[in-house]
Amino acid sequence: MRIHAPAILYFDAVRRAGSIREGARQLNVASSAVNRQILKLEDEIGVALFERRSDGVVLTTAGEMLARHVIVVLQDLERAKSDIAALRGARVGHVTVAAVEGVSAALLPKVIGRLNVVAPRIRVTALTMGSRDIPDAIEDGTADVGIAFSIGKSPRIRQVHMAKFKLGAIMAPTHPLVDRETVSILACTDYPLVWAGASLSIAPILELHLQSQGRAIEPAVITDSIDLMRQLTLSPPMIGFQSPIGLEDLIAEGKIRHIPLETARGPIWSELGVYVRAGRSLPAAIDLFLQVLIAELQDKGD
Repeated sequence: MRIHAPAILYFDAVRRAGSIREGARQLNVASSAVNRQILKLEDEIGVALFERRSDGVVLTTAGEMLARHVIVVLQDLERAKSDIAALRGARVGHVTVAAVEGVSAALLPKVIGRLNVVAPRIRVTALTMGSRDIPDAIEDGTADVGIAFSIGKSPRIRQVHMAKFKLGAIMAPTHPLVDRETVSILACTDYPLVWAGASLSIAPILELHLQSQGRAIEPAVITDSIDLMRQLTLSPPMIGFQSPIGLEDLIAEGKIRHIPLETARGPIWSELGVYVRAGRSLPAAIDLFLQVLIAELQDKGD
């Protein structure tokens, strides 16, 4: 459904791909045709939109300005297509969701499964990335929906839902601390720690509480991988720190224990938010995806 000029579609594809050749491949169009349309667009506007480099292209300042307009235009077109389909009683469309690692592994399969029951013609593209990268992905149109922990307020994105989960120490079922109902970070420091890397949202939360105790640590391992942390803590006496998201099956099977962290002020909470681009009118397919996602989060939230 190509309502708009090919130049806009080609510009957006090259912007996303960072290369004329790769953008053309994704469009299934000859590179020469894509390049010709972009050159024509640059000639009409009167400025260069891309800086050509040996390893691809990057947007110029003018290109970034045009990109903001193109993102809005194409997302509005997607909403119009969805609304027209809804008039025919069809539940069709496409949703791109960017989520942190734990959510991609545990929450999204259930959400997509539920969505497929009520709307099997809605296609989902799932991207895994860190919480800090998700706002940019929403703003530049890479993702329609973002699911991330502890994102600060921003005028660029809108939070549509927030669920709170207790941050806890994770350990093997044979660990010496396993019988506790709650545990302090200080108690955990007596054992080898698998510490969250800087790109994980829990890192500043843990460090803030540790600093309030006036205690420094020397972790045995520092990792940005949630999955690696889980695997390492299956071998006692190592301890890691995570929310229960993604651990549900391991906890139910008795393979791992999640013990909530406790401070003098109570539990340490981790906030999982659902985000979309601010000011965007959402297509019916994205709105339905959000309804299913939020219902699943409400089932899981503390």
